Amino acid sequence: MIDHTGIIVSDFEQSKKFYANTLATIGYTLITEIPASITGDADVAGFGENGKPDFWVISGTPNKPPLHVAFRVNSRDIVDAFHKAGLTAGGSDNGQPGLRLHYHPNYYAAFIRDADGHNIEAVCHLP
Repeated sequence: MIDHTGIIVSDFEQSKKFYANTLATIGYTLITEIPASITGDADVAGFGENGKPDFWVISGTPNKPPLHVAFRVNSRDIVDAFHKAGLTAGGSDNGQPGLRLHYHPNYYAAFIRDADGHNIEAVCHLP
């Protein structure tokens, strides 16, 4: 079981705003921030739900190649809202909301690229 994951971004403040706005649609909030003066290396922001950060945004030289992170959600409406919020927050479209039948009959997903090219997905597996 994966406990948490993170991505490295070139513009920490801009990325923090992007993820705060985009991930709010799936119920995530910015739970904690830890400055480089404490980590000894980078500014970090932890997003999650129920007080537990499980998605971290880290300042630095972005991952190359960019990463793909998929968030599982409980409705197709949430997938749609995620995609719209990601575009509004400055992300670029990497796949409109819709069924991806090549994965399975109920795989409904949308994809957004952040400013560093990371591919962020919301997916609903329910009919």
